[in-house]
Amino acid sequence: MENLVWVLYIIYSKSWDKYYTGITQDLEDRLVRHDQGRNKSTRGGSPWVLTYTETFACRSEAQRREYYIKGQKSRNYIERLIACG
Repeated sequence: MENLVWVLYIIYSKSWDKYYTGITQDLEDRLVRHDQGRNKSTRGGSPWVLTYTETFACRSEAQRREYYIKGQKSRNYIERLIACG
């Protein structure tokens, strides 16, 4: 069995002018599903543009980072992260 890494990602919708943060093991498929409107939180915001990623060895680390970023509740924080990334 292949040991897949976990990816934290941030995508951006120009039409909504919003960012979305999530985690996945298959980034390419996940981005397609966002653009196809198969995620309730991002439906209607297509096209989504990948703006940032981080990789992790296990789900718990990726999830902890995702919760931290979402917990900042700050667009400025996300934009600084993207700019430095």
